[in-house]
Amino acid sequence: MKRFTTAILCIFALSMSAFAQRDIVKSLQTDAAGQGKVTIHQDAKITALVNGAATSTAKPVEKSELKRQGYRVQVYAGNNTSRSRNEAQVVANKVKQYFQDADVYAYFVSPRWLCRVGNFASIEEADAMMRQLKATGVFKEISIVRDQISIEIN
Repeated sequence: MKRFTTAILCIFALSMSAFAQRDIVKSLQTDAAGQGKVTIHQDAKITALVNGAATSTAKPVEKSELKRQGYRVQVYAGNNTSRSRNEAQVVANKVKQYFQDADVYAYFVSPRWLCRVGNFASIEEADAMMRQLKATGVFKEISIVRDQISIEIN
């Protein structure tokens, strides 16, 4: 009886491993009499991820960020209305027009909408950006503020 139970468990384990290795997407798309037809349109990378066999091209590029205290240049501060939200976005777009490589953040911190530029570790770097922003003559409310900044680590 012990051998019979062991044999049954081995067969069950082998059938489960065979089922786990089967392509789930293909099994969904097979035709069966009396059942509806399933058609799946997706990238092959998604199929590989669903089946647990991620290919080398499906691996995401990981970029890590370090959060720390630093400085940003504040170019807009409004209240909590939708008009202020739109103005913060407009100011952010203007900054992007003048400084394409700058990190620009338009976000809400209760009770106001803010637009801030940069991730500066030192106040001198923030001051240099503030002077560049002032030199454009477009931005009126410019000041340096302490903020939590993001630094990319590769």
